[in-house]
Amino acid sequence: MATPKDSLNKTLIVALIMCVVFSIIVASAAVILKPMQDANKVLDRNKNVLAAAGLLKDGMSAADINKQFSRFQTKLVDLSSGEYVTDAEMKNLGIASASSFDQKAAAASGDPILATKLDPAIDVALLKAQSKYAPVYLLDDSAGNLETAVLPVRGYGLWSMMYGFMALKGDADTIRGFGFYSHGETPGLGGEVDNPSWKALWPGVKLFDDNHKLAIDVTSKKQGPHVIDGLSGATLTTRGVDHLVRYWMGQYGFGPYLANLQAGR
Repeated sequence: MATPKDSLNKTLIVALIMCVVFSIIVASAAVILKPMQDANKVLDRNKNVLAAAGLLKDGMSAADINKQFSRFQTKLVDLSSGEYVTDAEMKNLGIASASSFDQKAAAASGDPILATKLDPAIDVALLKAQSKYAPVYLLDDSAGNLETAVLPVRGYGLWSMMYGFMALKGDADTIRGFGFYSHGETPGLGGEVDNPSWKALWPGVKLFDDNHKLAIDVTSKKQGPHVIDGLSGATLTTRGVDHLVRYWMGQYGFGPYLANLQAGR
């Protein structure tokens, strides 16, 4: 006697076949689309670096963005010493290249070779863990002197981890531009970190005072060459921006690296 078409065995066999077929389709799609996804990820990085440096123009194509970004050198910095990591050192660390280094993944890895857990007493940006290394994006002028250095920064605002880039002039002190490319702050309040009017306040602001002490302050209560007006109605987001900027430009972030640049090393 033939097995009924709606028998349990036939149902399970059909379900199994469908699972296998769709698994193959999904896996194949992931493999086929991965190069495109990787290219889009790189393009997004390039676009955000250019935006921070003030070099992103309206209507730029992907080819234009990548061509403009190709003027930058990407180097990996050892945050503890402020020195560049050599190719040989990267090989020993298992890092393929400075441009492919994923600072966020390294911080989350828990690998003591690549990351360190932060003491809450110094973790004002609420990072919890930090990569020991960070990529920097450098643009020289026609004479071969450093014109712009773009540094990745991140820190917690009111609701979210905010990721951005800060661009500095060649003096490693004067801000050329600053902006976030990822955050989850409240639209109309903390989300005003994306407002062009607020971002326009940053260029020309100095990080350090005359005694080379970190002096930048994101607040609405002071005035001066080191101060950016805070966001109205977004006190906690403003405080988060202040903390992350001071952290990354300070001794536990890019401070040693900036000191080296200012000393001509």
